[in-house]
Amino acid sequence: MHDLDLLVETFYQLNPAWRDTRRATFFLDEIQLVPGWELFARRLLDSENIDLFISGSSARMLSREVATSMRGRAMEAVVSPFGFREMLRHAGREPQKPGARFTKAERSQLTRDLLDYLAHGGFPEAQGLDSRNRIELLRTYVDVLLLRDVLERHNLSQPQVLHWMVRQLLGNAAGAFSINKFHADLKSRGVAVGKDTLHAYLAHLEDAFLLSSLELASDSERRRQVNPRKVYPVDTGLMALFSRPGETKLGHALETAVLRELQRRGEQVHYVRTEAGFEVDFHARGLTGRDALIQVCANLDSPETLAREVRALQDAAADWPEAT
Repeated sequence: MHDLDLLVETFYQLNPAWRDTRRATFFLDEIQLVPGWELFARRLLDSENIDLFISGSSARMLSREVATSMRGRAMEAVVSPFGFREMLRHAGREPQKPGARFTKAERSQLTRDLLDYLAHGGFPEAQGLDSRNRIELLRTYVDVLLLRDVLERHNLSQPQVLHWMVRQLLGNAAGAFSINKFHADLKSRGVAVGKDTLHAYLAHLEDAFLLSSLELASDSERRRQVNPRKVYPVDTGLMALFSRPGETKLGHALETAVLRELQRRGEQVHYVRTEAGFEVDFHARGLTGRDALIQVCANLDSPETLAREVRALQDAAADWPEAT
């Protein structure tokens, strides 16, 4: 904290006229590594003629903590991996006209780009890397996140359990995850860990932006709690870390990409399971309060698949008549 105060004083010693006549802008990265940074930031905003931009990893920089420290003085911006359009823009291939006007060649290129995006993900530094280097980079991201933003930050006592959980979640992306079943599996291996601990580990992984979990769409709190959650990685590229060589999960990757786009738009998202047992991937509620049912499928060539997906939507629409 003293070092941060010294930083401000040094700036004004070098630029004494600024203190009274000009508004300065400070950019401080990884500030969460300094104990007490929240009080420093608040004092700076209250007592100096300064605009403050702070950035860092999720460790000690989660929105709820910043909001508490700043008491309404902060605006947050979550920087996520590229969405599909952002990836195209980065590559200089963002479409500049409506889809109906695409030539066959342009459609083919766009399809190729989408398949590459679903397989490789949207982390900026991973763009253009060969498979081996990309996997190594993404594995490093996960390892650093687990060590710094989860294990060290929360002082967890069972790191192996956390790693097993991550392997289970990322290896079964877009699938259902039950704490009760995972707990039973650990118990069968002779691993003693409480269910409350597992719930906390899952929450830590979500807070660190490694993944997100969706609850069942229901007005009943009990139904939401007793039903499994569906878990999605922050980026489709992470799915390859725990997949067998050559294994492709195109449908799960597409589902993950759709969820991430909905979340970028500020939608509140759940999944739907009807009384008849049909499942719809997403129930999304926008900022205007409008509901939508969204079913994701990578291949509808089979008449049986098409009929199943449509039947699920029809069944869910009866339970959610206000949804489009």
